[in-house]
Amino acid sequence: LKQLQGLVWKHGYESGEIKGQVYADVPAMLKSWKQSGVSAAIYSSGSRLAQQLLFRHSEAGDLTPYLSGYYDTGSGPKREAASYRAIADAWKQRPQDVTFCTDQPAEAEAARAAGMTAVIIMRPGNPPLPANLPFAVHADLKKIGG
Repeated sequence: LKQLQGLVWKHGYESGEIKGQVYADVPAMLKSWKQSGVSAAIYSSGSRLAQQLLFRHSEAGDLTPYLSGYYDTGSGPKREAASYRAIADAWKQRPQDVTFCTDQPAEAEAARAAGMTAVIIMRPGNPPLPANLPFAVHADLKKIGG
C-alpha cells in the first residue's frame, strides 16, 4: 500500500498537480545554512522518497540542493535516542554537533538523550506546549542561526 501511495505522490508532484508546502522561513534558512557551510537534513515519519519529492517540488522551487540527507523511520522510532545516534552516524556527524529542530517535545528529548542539541519550533496550529520545557522554543528557524 505504501508503495502504491508513493507512486501516486510521485505522479502528482512530477505532473505539477501537487506542490510541497514548507513554512515561509524554510527556503531562506536552508540557503543561508548551505552558504555558511552548515549541513541540513530531514528526519520524518514520511518516506525518504516522499521527503525528496516534497522538497524537489516545493512551492518555493527545488530545495533539494540545500539538503544533505533524508532519514525516515527506517532509522528507528522518532522517540528513541538510538534513532538519532544512528542518523548522526549515517550522516557522518557527531551527535554533539547536530541541532535537531522539531515541534514534538518527546522527539526533542530523544535527540537530546542521543547527545544532540534540541530546539522546539512552535508553528501556527500546533497544540500548546507544556510549561517549563527544557529546550529553547522558537517561532521559526531564523532564531537557530547557522
